[in-house]
Parts: sequence; C-alpha cells; structure tokens
Amino acid sequence: MVEHQHIEARDSGLFLIGLFKLAKAIFFLGVSLGALHFIHHDLSQTAERFLLELHFDPESRVIDFVTDKLAQVTHHKLRLISLGTFLYAGLCCTEAYGLLRRKVWAEFVTLWLSVSFVPWETWELARKPSLWHVAILLANLVVVAYLLWMLRRKKSRRGSRS
Repeated sequence: MVEHQHIEARDSGLFLIGLFKLAKAIFFLGVSLGALHFIHHDLSQTAERFLLELHFDPESRVIDFVTDKLAQVTHHKLRLISLGTFLYAGLCCTEAYGLLRRKVWAEFVTLWLSVSFVPWETWELARKPSLWHVAILLANLVVVAYLLWMLRRKKSRRGSRS
C-alpha cells in the first residue's frame, strides 16, 4: 500500500502532461471546427470586422497584412487545416487518455511524439530566434527528460522485483 502511494505521487508529472495534452486536444478541436465554419464565409472580411471591433485603425498595415494573407486561404486549404487539426486533436486526446489512465504505452507514444518535434522546434528556433521558440523547445525537452526518467525508473523497478 505504501509503495503504491509512493508510485502515484511520482506519477503526478504524468497527470500534468496528460492534462496538458487534453487541453491541446480541446484547442485543436476548436481550430478544426473553426476552419470548417469558415469554409462558406469570407475569412478575410470576418477578420477585418473583428480587428475593427478591437479598435484597430482601418488604414493600419496590420489589417492590410492580415486580410491579404487570409484572402489567400481557399476553401480547400480550410478543409485541409480542419482535417489536420482534427487528426492532431485525436492524437492528443489519445495521449491524454493513456497518460491520465497511467498506461505505459501512452508514455512511449508521448515520448516518441515529443522527440519527433525536437528537430523541427530547433530548426524554427535557428530560423527565427524568439523567446516563444525557446520556451516551446525547453518545455518539450523537459517532457522528454521526464518521460525518459519515468520509463527508466519503471524498468529498473521491474528488474529489482525479479
């Protein structure tokens, strides 16, 4: 009983990672549904109205930049964005479920996915240095280090019981 409580206290990091993955799933599901919503609407016009409601200057370069970029987003691109973010939301939801249920497979899946993003995050940081890119990379590296530590502990604990 004492050993079981000790393990649960150490797994609180997995619980936090699971909650973060659940939050990401909800966010990307919202992005997916938002992209679907705008398939039959004028995205640039909607953004312009939104920015004007935030009291941006109508002659602002920000409004021109945003509306020009959004005018290039086609219905096909919105469908692809919706599909991609929906699939990513499903992946995050799967990770969250497994981590919150303390499944070892979820730890391996999360470790693999986290490691797979490190090269891209490093490239983004080198291409365009910013505190945001540093924070994302560091947070991902902390998750990778924590998961490696947890999996090694579990492996050594299994080996010592034998």
